Amino acid sequence: MARTPSRLLPGGPFLVTGATAAAEAGVSSATVRKWVQLGRLTAAGRQGRAHLFRLEDVFAAERAARGRAARGRTAPG
Repeated sequence: MARTPSRLLPGGPFLVTGATAAAEAGVSSATVRKWVQLGRLTAAGRQGRAHLFRLEDVFAAERAARGRAARGRTAPG
């Protein structure tokens, strides 16, 4: 999937919408919204009513979520 940034700041990071962020991280849009509600992801800006996110922040939230999920698993026994 090609990256289609919603906004590119000169010399700055890609800012993408929640839907694009979700697609890039391989999660649903609802998951991105939940991360925001839980404080695990913060919007870096807005474009109209849409929140914009830095891709590196989205990937960091995704890595953290996967790490929490892995730590939550226990070995059968």
